[in-house]
Amino acid sequence: MGVKVSVIVNVHNPGADADACIRSALEQTLPADDYEVIFVDDGSADGTAERLDTIAAVRRNARVLHLPYGGSPGRARNAGLAQAVGDYVFFLGQADRLERDALAHMYDRAVETDADVLVGRLVRDSGPPTVAFERSTARADIVHDRLLTLLVPQQLFRRAFLEEHELGFAVPGGAVAEQAFVMRAYLQAKVIAVLAERLCCHLGGSPEPPEEPEAVARELRTLLDDVDTYVGPGRQRDRIYGHWFRSVVTRPLLTSRFANSSLDRSVLFRVIQELVLERFPERLERYLPVQLRAVAALVRIGRLDQIVMLSNSSKRAGLRTDLTEVRWDKHVLVLGLTVEVLAGDGQPDTYLVDGERLHWIPPGGVDVKLLPEHVTDVTEAVERARVEVYVRHTGTGDVHFLPVEQAVERIQDGRRLARVRIKGEARLDVTEAALGRPLAPGQWEVHIRMFGGANQARSRVHRPDGPLNCLGVLAQRPRTRLVVPCWSDTGELGLAVEPKSFPESIALVSPGADVKQLGEFLYVVLPVPYVPPSGGPPLELVLRGAGRRPREVAAPALVEAGLPGRLAGQLVAKVPIKRRLAGRDTLGPGAWLASLRTSEEEVGLRFALEMRRGRVEVRPTAAVDPERRSPLGRDTALHRLGRRLPGARHLVRLARAGRHRYLKD
Repeated sequence: MGVKVSVIVNVHNPGADADACIRSALEQTLPADDYEVIFVDDGSADGTAERLDTIAAVRRNARVLHLPYGGSPGRARNAGLAQAVGDYVFFLGQADRLERDALAHMYDRAVETDADVLVGRLVRDSGPPTVAFERSTARADIVHDRLLTLLVPQQLFRRAFLEEHELGFAVPGGAVAEQAFVMRAYLQAKVIAVLAERLCCHLGGSPEPPEEPEAVARELRTLLDDVDTYVGPGRQRDRIYGHWFRSVVTRPLLTSRFANSSLDRSVLFRVIQELVLERFPERLERYLPVQLRAVAALVRIGRLDQIVMLSNSSKRAGLRTDLTEVRWDKHVLVLGLTVEVLAGDGQPDTYLVDGERLHWIPPGGVDVKLLPEHVTDVTEAVERARVEVYVRHTGTGDVHFLPVEQAVERIQDGRRLARVRIKGEARLDVTEAALGRPLAPGQWEVHIRMFGGANQARSRVHRPDGPLNCLGVLAQRPRTRLVVPCWSDTGELGLAVEPKSFPESIALVSPGADVKQLGEFLYVVLPVPYVPPSGGPPLELVLRGAGRRPREVAAPALVEAGLPGRLAGQLVAKVPIKRRLAGRDTLGPGAWLASLRTSEEEVGLRFALEMRRGRVEVRPTAAVDPERRSPLGRDTALHRLGRRLPGARHLVRLARAGRHRYLKD
């Protein structure tokens, strides 16, 4: 039996950033004799070459190729491909990482489907979610299965197929050339399969290579010739052309880079104008959003000045999401939503009403008389407006989209203006939201994205002004698991699957804490999302002063019955207070951090108490001690020690910034 898969990893001065990538490639569950890892070092000068040689010396399935620096990932990948002997090859970047069982699952599915190209489930460390993994398919279509959103080389390719069609990466090549390699493979493959139910690869970031406009145009013309060869005239070809028209031709003209590059933009504009007039007829503008339709129209008439004005005026759209309902329907979490896109100034997007038609209003300074009505008409786009709701695992980055029932509302805003809003209901079935399987344990964020008539935007789902629903459920399939809706420190909706302990489940919803003062005692009341039949272990509420000499006050905490349908229970602790001079075991003036303690663990809570002038208020923990901000509210001895070490706060802040990064455009 020969080598099944060759993993080709191109590296250049990665430093320690490649550690995760190297480990993930070498520690696959596939037997070592069944796969090889080819590291192609593109002239690294940071010690990476020597390290890879050391790895290859002790790993029988690892090899290293050393190239003089050429500055081209495509050149390194071509060199690795020439040396590969596996039935299939997989291209891995130095910032990417594979799941441990990725190669085994991808190879088995590729053999089962006889695929020339197999796309395993990918997640991005940054950027928008990938929408092509709603289901697995043995015969994927480029357009229908949205493979145009997956033009990345981190896929499994049959090596004989690549050799037969002489497919390789353009050198030196840039981002377009890399996408063009995948596009040509899609066009010529007999079978493209998608493996959606298994997470295979995490895509890390990569520096954007400098792009020469003439080189990009030349590569795009060649690629479009290939499209003409393999796809006949008609809607399929037009939609493929529309993808490149949008992503490579018109979108770069709305970037701040273009607006600010006064010396280079005339060259880019001239190249793009020639390309538009030569290869992109007006009928393809139907596949562009309205701003890019305006760009295309201005390109055709040579109005660079208007495009610069449009680029400078275009601000990132926002999203206003009102969460109108949070409830459980057995093991299905129901979210009632009202969503509206906001313009760059923070006000709702508005459109000009012309009878039954709606028209886009260009930013100030752009001459609307230069834009034909069919360019500014967004009536059909408004009718197709929609929202997408998805959950994202904070640990793995895995994304799953939720079913949404929705309706578009047109709201009159004055006599000649209208707004567009969507009311919908998303349903999260925790037993099968992950492509028919239960959600994995851990923390899941809830995100929403809206495609309106002119803009699209995405955001987290934020906490409403009303009371918090802290009721958890026990999902019964395939085994009993506790699932708790909760809120982040900044009021964003999340879902915790299988909290590790009873105190930790309380910590998740502890931002809903409340206090009542009666005489010399303070009653601290916390929501409890689920009460075990035994009532849970004995608990103690611990309050520690946030000053330089922290004092500790502890009080027994008892669990009581909650509110049917909204709260499983509540935990009440009776804390003695002293309004002026505090005793050793009483709560005095100042800020106090809270935690729950059992005989086995102590879990930090996500609220603090602040006592001033005899009054006690509940505050977010981050407002008192920003370094204790955590998704699960942990406060171990190691955390407390780290907060006191010089420089530790900065390191923790950087680590948490990476762990909680948001999806950006």
